[in-house]
Amino acid sequence: MERLISTSNNALNRAPVEFERYLLKEINWDHQLIGISGARGSGKTIMLLQYKKMLPKESFSLYASLDDVYFSENKLIYFAEEFHRKGGKYLLLDEVHKYPNWSQEIKNIYDNLPDLKVVFTSSSALEIYKGSHDLSRRAVVYHLVGLSFREFLEFKYKIKLPALKLDEILNNHTQISTDIVKEFKPLPYFAEYLKTGYYPFFKKFGADYPRQLINTVNLALEVDLPAIHRIDFNSIIKIKKLLYILSKNTPYTPNVEELAKQVGTTRDSLLKFLYFLDKAQIIKWLGRDKFGINYLNKPDKLYLNNTNIAYALGEPVTDIGTIRETFFLNQLSANHTVTYPHKTDFMVDDTWYFEIGGKSKSRKQLTDLENAWVAKDDIEYGFENSIPLWMFGLIY
Repeated sequence: MERLISTSNNALNRAPVEFERYLLKEINWDHQLIGISGARGSGKTIMLLQYKKMLPKESFSLYASLDDVYFSENKLIYFAEEFHRKGGKYLLLDEVHKYPNWSQEIKNIYDNLPDLKVVFTSSSALEIYKGSHDLSRRAVVYHLVGLSFREFLEFKYKIKLPALKLDEILNNHTQISTDIVKEFKPLPYFAEYLKTGYYPFFKKFGADYPRQLINTVNLALEVDLPAIHRIDFNSIIKIKKLLYILSKNTPYTPNVEELAKQVGTTRDSLLKFLYFLDKAQIIKWLGRDKFGINYLNKPDKLYLNNTNIAYALGEPVTDIGTIRETFFLNQLSANHTVTYPHKTDFMVDDTWYFEIGGKSKSRKQLTDLENAWVAKDDIEYGFENSIPLWMFGLIY
């Protein structure tokens, strides 16, 4: 216990305080049990430590990563009971998917220690509600995605902009963009963000960021997926081959049987692999309905999850049209439901149609559609139903 307290204090002292992720203020921290899921590198650990700094100084709180060697020989439930006996009030658990039987023991902690508040983080690949022990009635789960364009501006350049609702952008984009461009020119920053601004660790690795991003993707495939889904080594090799194929062909309208042959697996296994990659936030599974993905049904279209992965895996040639669509899908998916309609590139919340393109993109495909918009790259200001693409990076 003493070593873990020391480790917790050291981690807290290293945690930055000058920048906070959007989710920190959106979580209702009053709940007894809170889960935070997210991809590797999205900033879950830092946010957990920032929450610890927000707690009353007189309260006894402790941060612990469950991949610590301590938990290889000590049960989490016994540790929590000892912490509670010593007056512990807040237990912050990182990387729960690294600990066997985490679901049952956290359930036991919740049931047996009702005045102990627990916050845990997990890989986005973890299906918290489908474990062997029911946490759906106990845990309130939030999902952390990578940096928005708005957060990138603040994180790297100290340029602070308010988060905007989608309908604010649609109804008032000309005035909003005019006010912003008076302060700075967004397009150079936007081009940088698309290549190297989505994961907060870009600041630490600098020019080595793309290489580190590929390493992070590999860790998600080689460590997280086997730990969570019990995938064997041969399956990991096939998933890597699948990801390589997709990185050269997105957006991809899959012929599942043909793709399965290319990868060297069955149709059912391929759909599961795609499902796992989507859950790990490495690819984005886009369907025509709003009810989410299901590995029993094939996706209608596939993208890489974000533009940084697209550039890291797609170099030296990366299609700008794909980058634009990937950005829009990634940013809007954080707070909205995005589907693949028959006539346009995307539909948002079953209400708004969007076409994505460069500054010369026409409205031809939007003829006879209500609530239809063009998101255009390489423009600072919009006009009527044409909106600068970069503005959709301000919604969280």
